[in-house]
Amino acid sequence: MKIIDNIGEIRSLADNVRKRGLLIGFVPTMGALHDGHISLVRAAKKQCGFVVVSVFVNPAQFGPNEDFNSYPRTLENDCKICRAAGVDAVFTPAARQMYPQEQMIWVEPEGLSDCLCGRSRPGHFRGVATVCAKLFNIIQPDIAFFGQKDAQQALIIRRMVDDLNMPLKIEVCPTIRENDGLAMSSRNRYLTAEQRKFAPLLYAALQECELLIAQGIRDAAFLIEQMKAMIEQCPLFAVEYIEIVDAGTLKKADNISGKVLVALAARLGQARLIDNIILDIEKM
Repeated sequence: MKIIDNIGEIRSLADNVRKRGLLIGFVPTMGALHDGHISLVRAAKKQCGFVVVSVFVNPAQFGPNEDFNSYPRTLENDCKICRAAGVDAVFTPAARQMYPQEQMIWVEPEGLSDCLCGRSRPGHFRGVATVCAKLFNIIQPDIAFFGQKDAQQALIIRRMVDDLNMPLKIEVCPTIRENDGLAMSSRNRYLTAEQRKFAPLLYAALQECELLIAQGIRDAAFLIEQMKAMIEQCPLFAVEYIEIVDAGTLKKADNISGKVLVALAARLGQARLIDNIILDIEKM
């Protein structure tokens, strides 16, 4: 496995791989890898002959009061995990490689970025879209793999690729969960032992929503109130949002129909946790 921190070197490697006729699978990460990331690697290995993982904590997607400085950085262990998973190359650029001068040109998502997580994180998805565009230009993968846990991010990146005619496919893979249902996340390590006991309430609330919809309830406001009440059984939670939106447009509706995204975010101590499920109402 090659570990590369230079843009020119990873470009050269990718060019040579393409000349060999291999498909390049790409898994962009910010490191602190867990089984959720490795599930993306496994998906990439099934479809592609060469797999690249990037490890880059992107400063452009953090707000001024967010956890950029404290975000877990575990590069040595991340490389061990990648090697064991059969990754072919790990790209680990420094910020000065990715942003060598003042960034004046940005990818600015419209319509999909001012709701859900974007409402409380202005500029976040601009940073995500821009760094993904950079990474796609550098590595030029055939397929890039993202997790469903970050549903809004995945939707924005897929739309960016379509709208900008980028020659790659976006593959969105299922959320990987702990045994008690908590969605795996690098930020879960912020949780204390006491907070960790209550963290599965988020997924339990999503499951309750699915059950109520299966029973025929279509009133979004009622469903949201039921989920909020479940989560707030634990006073340690500070709910940021709970919403039910169209899975393709992220638009809210009073009475749900079609394919919907049930999404939520809440703070538990120092951790900001997000989770979601996608439901096809007509098939329930």
